[in-house]
Amino acid sequence: NSGPEGTTQIGEGCEIVNGIIGFGCRLFYGIKAVRFVMADHSQLKYGARLINSYLGQNATISCCEVLNSLIFPAHEQHHNNSFLCAALVMGQSNIAAGATIGSNHNSRGADGEVILGRGFWPGLCVSIKHNSKFASFTILAKGDYPTELNIQTPFSLVSIDASNDQLIVMPGYWFLYNMYALERNAWKYVDRDKRTDRIQRIEYDYLAPDTINEIINALELLELATGKAYHLKENKTKKITDEQAAVLGKKLLTEGNPIVDELEILGLNFENSKRKTVYKKVLRAYRIFEDLVIYYGTTTLIDWSKKQGFKNFNEIVKGIPSKFNRNNWINLGGQLMPETEVATLKDKINTNKIKSWDEVHDFYSAMGNKYPEQKRQHALASLSERLGKSLKKITPKELTILLDTVVRTKEWMTKGIYDSKAKDFANPYRQMVYDSNEEMDAVVGKLADNSFINDQVIALAKFKKNMASFKKQIK
Repeated sequence: NSGPEGTTQIGEGCEIVNGIIGFGCRLFYGIKAVRFVMADHSQLKYGARLINSYLGQNATISCCEVLNSLIFPAHEQHHNNSFLCAALVMGQSNIAAGATIGSNHNSRGADGEVILGRGFWPGLCVSIKHNSKFASFTILAKGDYPTELNIQTPFSLVSIDASNDQLIVMPGYWFLYNMYALERNAWKYVDRDKRTDRIQRIEYDYLAPDTINEIINALELLELATGKAYHLKENKTKKITDEQAAVLGKKLLTEGNPIVDELEILGLNFENSKRKTVYKKVLRAYRIFEDLVIYYGTTTLIDWSKKQGFKNFNEIVKGIPSKFNRNNWINLGGQLMPETEVATLKDKINTNKIKSWDEVHDFYSAMGNKYPEQKRQHALASLSERLGKSLKKITPKELTILLDTVVRTKEWMTKGIYDSKAKDFANPYRQMVYDSNEEMDAVVGKLADNSFINDQVIALAKFKKNMASFKKQIK
């Protein structure tokens, strides 16, 4: 396909067999593609091999070999010795050099699958096995992961402590140490989305129904693990139920008890191995995850109140629906849908109520139109669940506290964006290849001139002003 919707380029030395190429694609310099689909504005270049696979919108594969994989939008893979096999890649991903994603035949049967949540970033020379599954925005540190993995906490850094033979999981790593990349990537994917026909409403925000559900699940996992760790430390003989451990862990974490940092807190069922999985920085991660759920729900409530034109607190509370549910959500090719809607789609296909691909596309479009309202209901349900009460019973004082909380959250997020980028400029090993600070500034630019950071500072000031205005409105 090539036309006004997007001009497709097919360059030198390409071998293309039994494929579908979307609008605005680029294929050049010795690529090989067999039994494939390239969605709009995707790229294959520099000897890439794409076989029995689907490549999503705005995705790029360069040099690599990719077999039997379903790849969602905004995927990047640039290095000649990368390899993907039997993978479900949910987008906003970047595969580093030497990564072996899905090593062949670690069982006596056929290979299974690896499921990589959106935002998946493996480090250099990572090797993982079938079957493995990763929560959204997982970073894998360099290493050979010899057995199957099930990483259940999102935004985590996963690594191997070889000296102690342990798997290490640091939940919330992105927010602790990589906030600049997290925020800039969300902006970048939107900026680079060149589609003209947007059948799919692709979600690029790192705080969305899928990731918030994973965060809430992670909070529960951390509560259970912390309660068990504390009980083991204090009373090794008396048994404790999972329910009792979760209550105990939640108390320790919500109170910010410093003893949490002294515990060896273990994750369960993260790896098909007898070695320990050890959580790191649990107390900080728990606080961040709680703040993010509050931020997601409260900012949604405020934006919705403004759009509805509510003038005071009573109008806001009166307008909040009596019931809304925090449903399970599915990432369906980059577009998020409630699990109930996906079940409806399947049922309509199975009963011949949907008979063509055009009707499937129409369903996607209809769900895209519903998404803002469904996302709003999910955000309010998440906030209500975390507060432990109906939003219709919230008081002006409690709403004011929520406003102060989201301002503090926005402040540390903006500070984290600056601090994580500033490390690049303060690192002496980055500085040593330049003869002077002036030369470094000439090559990489000055930190003070970083337009993205400056935009975030401006956005923070505007956000605080809006929150102060809203606070006056509800008094």
